[in-house]
Amino acid sequence: WIAAKLKIYTITARFDPYKVLGVSRHASQAEIKKVYKRLVREWHPDKNKSPGAEDMFIKITKSYEILSNEERRSNYDRFGQMDENQNFARAPQGFRHFHDSFYFDESFFHFPRTSRDFTDSKHHLHYNQYITEVLPASFKRPYLIKITSEWCFTCIHIEPVWKDTVLELEPLGVGIGVVDIGYERQLANHLGAHRTPSILGLINGKVTFFHYAVVREHLRQFVESLLPQKLVEKVTDNSYLEFLNSWHEENKPRVLMFDVASNIPLLYKLTAFAFKDYVQFGYVDMGLTQTSKVVQRFNINTYAPTMLLFKENTDKPADVIQARGMKKQIIDEFVSNNRFLLVPRLVNQKLFDELCPVKQFHRRRKYCVLLVTGEGEQFVSVNEAFFDFASSNTKEVVRFAYVYQRQQQPLCDTLLKKEDTTPPQVVLLERRSATGRVLYRTVTDGWNGSDDDKHRLHEQLEILQRDPSYLTHDAMLPELNNEFASMFLIQWINAAYDYLSQFYFDLLYSNWREMMPVLSLIFSALFILFGTVIIQAFSESGEDKPTKQKATDPPKTAESSPGQESTSSRPPKKNFVEVTELTDITYMSNLVRLKPGHINVVLILTDASKQVLLRKFAKEVYSFSGSQTLHYSFLNVDKHSQWMDSLMESAPDARPSDCLDEEEDFTSNKSDYTGHVLALNGHKKYFCIFRPVFTGEEAECSRWSEEDAPTAGPSKASRSRSSSRQKATTLEIHHKLDRLGLWMERLMEGTLPRHYVPAWPGLDTITPQK
Repeated sequence: WIAAKLKIYTITARFDPYKVLGVSRHASQAEIKKVYKRLVREWHPDKNKSPGAEDMFIKITKSYEILSNEERRSNYDRFGQMDENQNFARAPQGFRHFHDSFYFDESFFHFPRTSRDFTDSKHHLHYNQYITEVLPASFKRPYLIKITSEWCFTCIHIEPVWKDTVLELEPLGVGIGVVDIGYERQLANHLGAHRTPSILGLINGKVTFFHYAVVREHLRQFVESLLPQKLVEKVTDNSYLEFLNSWHEENKPRVLMFDVASNIPLLYKLTAFAFKDYVQFGYVDMGLTQTSKVVQRFNINTYAPTMLLFKENTDKPADVIQARGMKKQIIDEFVSNNRFLLVPRLVNQKLFDELCPVKQFHRRRKYCVLLVTGEGEQFVSVNEAFFDFASSNTKEVVRFAYVYQRQQQPLCDTLLKKEDTTPPQVVLLERRSATGRVLYRTVTDGWNGSDDDKHRLHEQLEILQRDPSYLTHDAMLPELNNEFASMFLIQWINAAYDYLSQFYFDLLYSNWREMMPVLSLIFSALFILFGTVIIQAFSESGEDKPTKQKATDPPKTAESSPGQESTSSRPPKKNFVEVTELTDITYMSNLVRLKPGHINVVLILTDASKQVLLRKFAKEVYSFSGSQTLHYSFLNVDKHSQWMDSLMESAPDARPSDCLDEEEDFTSNKSDYTGHVLALNGHKKYFCIFRPVFTGEEAECSRWSEEDAPTAGPSKASRSRSSSRQKATTLEIHHKLDRLGLWMERLMEGTLPRHYVPAWPGLDTITPQK
């Protein structure tokens, strides 16, 4: 042993871990880990028979031990080639010469790592990896974690049992982790593990310690005990119809698993836990006489395990798999592809986000056909007609769903307020942002389930897939209510039960150190409770405090930010759009010297239209304000009247085919660029232009007043024409940017025509204010 240890110490005494692994000194942990895995496979003595393979393998392992630990890596970078376990910072000044000439390294007495360490290397956990990966994944599968160390003699005795358990449970879907308490003290303290060896289970973010004899069967039973009790329901001839028909109440597909085993296999339980939010699982033991009818009813082959998945139709399964050796990958793919009903009900925001995802690219549009209906008997025929229509749909871009108006009142009020209609109604919508912005359109004449309604809905879906601008209404949807959320009292009782159970378990095994967080939480809660009672008993009434508070509150303005016009109950991360003015000072930095790949979106306005256009501009570009490459500015043509003309002269192809605009002043030949929007790429010297398109309905009043003006005499006609033109101009300015949102989407997709210029015109010409 001493000879082997001296060999390892001699090999690792003089080498550079960065050169051994072939990485730079600024390499990340992910890069180091990737290179280490590749080199271990290449230089492992069992695979590489060259004479220096064993020495190289030791160097690679030692290098990874130094660089994978941030503290050791920092010490190596600071002090050069010294052993990473030496305490550099605490070495006294007077004994430096003694340490330089002769010292015993702590790692010199460590036992050499055997093959069991190489087996566990892929399961080693670090603190950051545990927080970012393992902890969130514990809500989908349980984890079995071993706490070990190099000085632990008992760890060597349990190693064969641990290895066999890992080989059995890992293919079933159980997560495996190994924590070396000597290298990951922070993670061990976080888990509450203070001795080795220790084995613990992690599920739903909760840690449970294993206190029994380390036997393979005990570890398997421990993993099963971590799972919820009623995860899989046992189904017989008397209960299978009730189990299948309960899809409507729980809004989930049903899976029936047929096998010849008295106990539910662990693989099925783990699958049920992974998909507990989407699918309800039932188990049929084909070895019982009480299940002969259901086996015969679905014509099940009793010689192989079978899984049937049912959706709305309980007479015929929607999908079937049958195999003698059920594998986890096959079962996961089978359930994942069928985790939604044909027409699911929107019961929470998470389900809505998955059914109707936000559009990522132009060719990945997803449309949602939503039926707003009720729960009474008068809606049964209407709902069934909608289900029949959805069952005949074969297009992947369209997803059908329905919602109860009473359960989701805020959502229904937002979608139906413009139409002023009552359910049942069918709404076509498309999600445009994660904050709740949607484009939608209500199907005309409502929905009563007739053949005419089905034909009309089919035609409108065809139009929608050809022309996405068919969705004319824009809204911010509130967050959906969670219809299946338990009451606060029930949640508190369940949490209290879990803590009391853990308290009793730790008390039984005298694990006082692990029990301290629970005791601290209980005493803190009691202190807060009694403290609140005492404070309320001795405090004054304070009846005049609300009045003073109201007097000191600052008044809220409705125009504080564009984001306040939203009806969403969820505040956005940034409730304003930063728009700067292009002046002689900001012109160079915001356009001419703009970073490559960045675009400045510039709004053209005047002094008269500044307030109206800026508010509308901020509202239209708000959903794109999260992009780091887009900047927003405005240019006042009253101050820089020649800039737009110079820009158009530099790019003649940017001029429209007709010379006159709808808002052009007929007394002058000068063009009116108010409401135009330019996307300027300062680095590549090109721009894209948005021309206003009036889509409002208020302009009819202006045309009516001009047509009737001649009948009222010259003076009255002139006053009528003047007032009507002023009103129409205000209304048209408000609607100039109605189509800007669609134009911005095309800008992000890169499908807009580009107009190149030889050089950007300057802002030298300034029109004096009148």
